[in-house]
Amino acid sequence: MDCIFCRIAAGEIPCSKVYETDEVLAFRDLNPQAPIHVLIIPKRHIASLQALTAADDELLGKLFLAAREIAKQLGVDETGYRIVSNVGEAAGQSVKHLHLHFISGKTLKWDN
Repeated sequence: MDCIFCRIAAGEIPCSKVYETDEVLAFRDLNPQAPIHVLIIPKRHIASLQALTAADDELLGKLFLAAREIAKQLGVDETGYRIVSNVGEAAGQSVKHLHLHFISGKTLKWDN
């Protein structure tokens, strides 16, 4: 499989890691849309939220728990942050690997 996020998770492509466990990796986005823009991915390839099954419920929880820990680590747990997952091409999903955008560091509006 030639998935850039799988290659990052495997350590084949370097990234600016923010958080890591056996199942989850978070790293700074190379094209940030805010002062803080981190991508949170499962290390196992899942194409998008649409590809999740009931067997993935624990992993999905771990992605959101990672977001909580990243917020604390980056000092935005009290001021706020946004979590976004684009699903499908029409929604702007450019990498076919489930990922959450963790965005913070400025006042966010819906047109961001």
